[in-house]
Amino acid sequence: MISLEGDNPKGRIFLKYINIANTELNASNIIMGNMRINQLSAGEAEKLIRTALDEGINYFDHADIYGKGQCEELFSEAIQMNPDIREKMIIQSKCGIRPDLGCFDFSEEHIINSVNGILKRLKTDYLDVLLLHRPDPLMEPEEVATAFEKLHTSGKVKYFGVSNFNPAQIELLQKTLPYKLVINQLQFGIAHTPMIDSGITLNMKVDQSINRDSSILEYCRLHDITIQAWSPFQHGFFEGVFLGDYEKFPELNNTIDKMAEKYGVTSTAIAVAWITRHPANMQVVLGTTKQQRLKDSCQGSDIRLTRQEWYQIYKAAGNMVP
Repeated sequence: MISLEGDNPKGRIFLKYINIANTELNASNIIMGNMRINQLSAGEAEKLIRTALDEGINYFDHADIYGKGQCEELFSEAIQMNPDIREKMIIQSKCGIRPDLGCFDFSEEHIINSVNGILKRLKTDYLDVLLLHRPDPLMEPEEVATAFEKLHTSGKVKYFGVSNFNPAQIELLQKTLPYKLVINQLQFGIAHTPMIDSGITLNMKVDQSINRDSSILEYCRLHDITIQAWSPFQHGFFEGVFLGDYEKFPELNNTIDKMAEKYGVTSTAIAVAWITRHPANMQVVLGTTKQQRLKDSCQGSDIRLTRQEWYQIYKAAGNMVP
């Protein structure tokens, strides 16, 4: 059984915590993502979660489709979910994708049924945060609002957010919601930077100036919506990890390696630090199932790269700074 008591490893780096705006949540800026946790045994999962807790991570991300629900079940089994452990964790899950039907579904019935299933698998009475996983073009905002109100008033969900939404989609949904959307989970990392590319090369006739995300980064900052960066080490849409890929990203990896040596950390920590250096105060969602990779990532929680270093890494990834 996981214990939340005891001494922390001597000399470990403490994580940075942020307040999720418009909530009472004091959250680690590193999140343990559980998309692949079903690749582990219960014992291995328990060790990974213990490592996360020991490093100071208090935020855990799930989705009803991860492992077809197996990831949520394994998580609760591994920690032997009980009230004492639960109150020390911030648990988030997502719904809205229907692999069984090949569609997205924001109907009231599906949202409520999904949450009931999530709570049963996680063996908890409530979620701290529920995210709608990907935008449903057939969304009826009033229906979502009804579902959210029922879930909140019943105590099943404290706060709500979205994932992969653009500004107009958020505005459309927020118009009828009785609760403020507090999270938007978006893909972001050194090798996937559309959220900042077009702003840097505005009004230039180059590919980088194409606005692919409707200025979602600035929108979230203006509206106090916390951004959670998923797949921080991937390039493209699950095309692979850029760290250590010296064939495709030689300049980027060499640049990161030099900074890792300067700061006395791993390249993984620098990749995380590049994200956490941004003034938007983003959280970084880790999808690793390896304890050491998780520890290495946590070292980047509060490293403050210089402005010059941040831009140097951005340019080494092949981006233009005019």
